[in-house]
Amino acid sequence: MKDYARLLRVHQYLKNLFIFLPLFFSLRIGEADLLAKATLAFVIFSVVASAVYIFNDYYDVAEDRTHPVKKERPLASGRVSARVALTLAAGLLMAGLAASWLLSPDMFSLLVAYVILNATYSIGLKHFPIIDIFVIAANFVLRIFVGGAVTHVEITIWIIIMTFLLALFLALAKRRDDVIIFLETDQKTRKSIDGYNLVFIDSAMMAMAAITIVAYIMYTVSHDVIVKFGTDKLYLTTAFVILGFLRYMQITFVEEKSGSPTEILLKDRFVQLTLLGWIGAFGILIYR
Repeated sequence: MKDYARLLRVHQYLKNLFIFLPLFFSLRIGEADLLAKATLAFVIFSVVASAVYIFNDYYDVAEDRTHPVKKERPLASGRVSARVALTLAAGLLMAGLAASWLLSPDMFSLLVAYVILNATYSIGLKHFPIIDIFVIAANFVLRIFVGGAVTHVEITIWIIIMTFLLALFLALAKRRDDVIIFLETDQKTRKSIDGYNLVFIDSAMMAMAAITIVAYIMYTVSHDVIVKFGTDKLYLTTAFVILGFLRYMQITFVEEKSGSPTEILLKDRFVQLTLLGWIGAFGILIYR
């Protein structure tokens, strides 16, 4: 069961919490009917995402077997057969798409786009430097759109921009881990590594961090946002955002353990407390 849980990448479901952001920022997270729809969308998206992860692992088997960590994945290690994995993926995909159609035709369309985007990523786009991290970032934005589609809540430009920038930052950190492995072992865990080096990634990460922080500050002091939430104190939550970025860059540049953002969130107490602090402070200010 542990191998199948790893095959489905259950821990990656944390990413799908972005589906709830439109409700949170629209001040409607407390509406039971909308929260129930968003929760159902979360479950359905997770099912489809697991299918996508399995297909991706199937295409990446050869590369994963050269990776010091990914070689332990169920398919790469041979603990789960390709036939069983693909059968499971097909079943999850059909079930998830059918359920999404019943919940919301708009969500169905977005999930189809998600599947197509990730299929093209697995087959070829992942080999193109910069394009590969843009696809990863686009997947996060799609989760935002799913949350808006099932709840019929308006999605602001601010949420889209900051989600995309944050996802780019995290994707660059993942690529940095791949570059470090290449420098230490002389093994290319993915073809796109030829388009990256530490100077480029470090510079790009610092740029994304700076741009995201500035965008967040602009968001908190925006007149429309102040009027919407009825407070001009949201800028105070910027402290948690800066702390989060600094800690993540410390993990990336000093500890060199940025291979999995999800595992960092699950294991790093500093990141957890910073995130909880931001949620608490922001929530108190807008839901008081």
